[in-house]
Amino acid sequence: MATGEFVSNCTADALSSAAQLLKSGGLVALPTETVYGLGADAINKDAVARIYKVKGRPADHPLIVHIHSMQSLGDWADEIPDYAISLARDFWPGPMTLVLKRSILAEDFVTGGQPTVGLRVPDHVIALALLSAFAKIGGHGIAAPSANRFGQVSPTTAKAVQEEIGEFLDQNDLILDGGPSSVGLESTIIDCTSDAPRILRPGAITEEMIEVSTGLKVSTAETNIRVSGSLENHYAPKATVSLNRRPEPGEGFIALADIATPENVIRLAAPKDVADFARVIYAALREGDAQGFQSVVVAEPAGDGLALAIRDRLMRASKGR
Repeated sequence: MATGEFVSNCTADALSSAAQLLKSGGLVALPTETVYGLGADAINKDAVARIYKVKGRPADHPLIVHIHSMQSLGDWADEIPDYAISLARDFWPGPMTLVLKRSILAEDFVTGGQPTVGLRVPDHVIALALLSAFAKIGGHGIAAPSANRFGQVSPTTAKAVQEEIGEFLDQNDLILDGGPSSVGLESTIIDCTSDAPRILRPGAITEEMIEVSTGLKVSTAETNIRVSGSLENHYAPKATVSLNRRPEPGEGFIALADIATPENVIRLAAPKDVADFARVIYAALREGDAQGFQSVVVAEPAGDGLALAIRDRLMRASKGR
């Protein structure tokens, strides 16, 4: 199959064309502040089916629907609690997905057959412009999981998207280049179907931020809601990922800048702080694969908040493919 067209000059005309492509059933890989997503019209069953095919993703894994503003919440969700409105006001656009009881607009093919739907307003100028252009021609939302093969490392640049799934795209599909993702980790997913919010996937919007916004204690109750990135093994490169041990000569190494590199160990990244760690971790794991490493060692950052989200992704990556 031909590689999708690579668009590095995302003008208003280019984004209008991308919106028309989505409306006609095509796929558009788009930049967001978290990672790059593989987008399709969220109410087009055949287009959404192509996302699953390109990614090799199991059909019961729900997709996150990206909307242009919180005003579209009511189109996709029913019984929206007040605390969900507070979260949307405080953190949208931003790296947060709200899981809510779905409306009739959200069908099984996008929710993985669940009675809930995940919704997000991304914080990226190109993603927002595309969503607005799509809304102007009658689009309701863009279903967009990360633009990688299922279980593998999420892409944070357009080049990584092309390397990862380009061969599976059609000639008319598009890859929009919006530069490197500024956050670098997937969104926090918050279950808003109960009396209190519950974190289903950690991310840049932390437990403390959620509690300040809502005035509620985050629930720790068990749930059977399925969400993206919740499998035991996920986000995994070809190389074996080991955590918190001394690297051996010839291995790749990722650690904060104040941690020294042992002799004959190849440094893949030396982020200066936790936010930088989140931004570079996926690119560093991809670089390890590009250099042909069999093993990469990562010294995990300590602490809560974003550090916790980084450790969540690395724990899953260390389980392998």
